[in-house]
Amino acid sequence: MSTRALATVALVGAVLYVLVDVVLQQLPPHYSVVSEAESNLAVGPYGWIMNLNFLARGVVTVCIVAALARFGPRTRLQRTGLAFTLLAGAASAALAFLPTDIPAADAPGLAPSTALGTAHLAVAVVGFFAALAGFVLLTLWLRGSDRLRAAYPAAAILTGVALGGLAWLGVAATLTPGVIGLAERVCLAGVLGWVIAVALVVRRR
Repeated sequence: MSTRALATVALVGAVLYVLVDVVLQQLPPHYSVVSEAESNLAVGPYGWIMNLNFLARGVVTVCIVAALARFGPRTRLQRTGLAFTLLAGAASAALAFLPTDIPAADAPGLAPSTALGTAHLAVAVVGFFAALAGFVLLTLWLRGSDRLRAAYPAAAILTGVALGGLAWLGVAATLTPGVIGLAERVCLAGVLGWVIAVALVVRRR
């Protein structure tokens, strides 16, 4: 695929991911966007759609990684950032095969009760940290890239949003579990926003 085609798939895929999330929020069993994790959308009569969405996020990640790999400077910073980002995509795809646990209403924070639920949570955590590590490194790399430097300001801001969301998620998981869903979605907004912003610049190069 051409670089432009890869960036276009990443861009369209990230936008569709958000739209699917929004639609699923409106369908039964009507999980709360504020208090419940995004993964809960994969449990219920329409859960298979969310699982496809997780797989799609993996494809989106592979496409943006493949597109960015075609640009210079080809440094260790770039290679490490791309590797972390690819790991994040693999983690997202894996979530489709690891059913999450729906905690009881009075359960504190994220409380998996099965082996698969525990694995789902662990893979999700690895995915978030890998994505943010990759984006931090790639954002620094973008600043030194002649052809993609235009993506740096938005990438830096959205990386900050994702980092803030992850920090809030960590606090929410232990102190204010009633806003776990909102904190996670702030982090996701930064992650998906980063892909969209960078893909838009890549498509023009």
